[in-house]
Amino acid sequence: MRLFHTLLLAAAVALAASPPRCHPNATQVRREWQELSPSERTDYIDALWCMRSRPSRLPNHQFPGVRDRLDDFVTTHINNTLRIHNNGLLLPWHRHFTWLWEQALRQECGYTGVQPYWNWALYMDDLWTSPLFDNSATSLSGNGVSNASTAEHPPLCPANLDGCLPPGHGGGCVTAGPFANWTIHLGPFTRDWVKSYGPLPPDPWHYNPRCLNRNFRPEALQTLNNQQRIDRMLHAPDMDAFLSVMDPGDATRIGSHGGGHATVGGAMLDVFASPHDPTFFLHHGMVDRVWTLWQEADFPQRWDALNGTAVIYNPPDAPWVTLHTVMDFGVLDSPRRVGEVMDTRSGRYCYAYT
Repeated sequence: MRLFHTLLLAAAVALAASPPRCHPNATQVRREWQELSPSERTDYIDALWCMRSRPSRLPNHQFPGVRDRLDDFVTTHINNTLRIHNNGLLLPWHRHFTWLWEQALRQECGYTGVQPYWNWALYMDDLWTSPLFDNSATSLSGNGVSNASTAEHPPLCPANLDGCLPPGHGGGCVTAGPFANWTIHLGPFTRDWVKSYGPLPPDPWHYNPRCLNRNFRPEALQTLNNQQRIDRMLHAPDMDAFLSVMDPGDATRIGSHGGGHATVGGAMLDVFASPHDPTFFLHHGMVDRVWTLWQEADFPQRWDALNGTAVIYNPPDAPWVTLHTVMDFGVLDSPRRVGEVMDTRSGRYCYAYT
């Protein structure tokens, strides 16, 4: 019995102290899309298409709508949506989810680069002509075609802004660039199903092939993802202040995390199935970058900083997130404790950001 308690104490101490870090010379550096050469961008785009050619690892009789490895990631996100947004798990869960995507690109598709990110502040002036969205062969394609019937939906009127964001400038299918023929398979799901302790939408694994749609709202980027907002997060005194800008824990406000999704719109604005859009992992690369820079500004004191519950919108009776909270990754990986993902340069991780 004494040995058992000793082992438990040792495990608790191991999680309570920051683990040893990988050597700086071994650290892989994630870069912004504009920092990649044209050939590096093409390599990333090719790896994304490779994931569409890889078979799903999910049983088709349980998940009839899945067709490929991207769908495995989308399905995992759908399954966890009500536990990983607007709460204390947004940052740690998506850090590991993005890392798993990066590893899959390398191990299954021969990708030799790193996961790039989308620095929101560099794209304030014109999304359409930016290297990320200019419809060139080295972009992630651009806006969807204009569709007046969908451009205004859903309306975005968060309580922390003065009025509503303007309607989008697209709404239809992406018809140019490398992802013009990017077919998505699951959803769409409305925000009516985004509730604390709510069930998943009915028949979430139904096969529903359709085009990738986008609905650019540059006003969302300019309002919610500008450099001033980024600076507020980087200078936040604690995690509560950080999350109040990045991802407020209630249903009435929108932060920089939601702002990136709202900027692209369409599939990216589907809370459940947003990984369908190739922009998703670059956006979450930036979310992770800002968090990483904030942690590094006062490391190791901030390595274990958490705030919020493990249920969307932080209901008062929900369990508080701790380093011991277990996160689910479905078919992608074994369950992981939050304490395993808190440092980008320890454990299974060895990466940093420009």
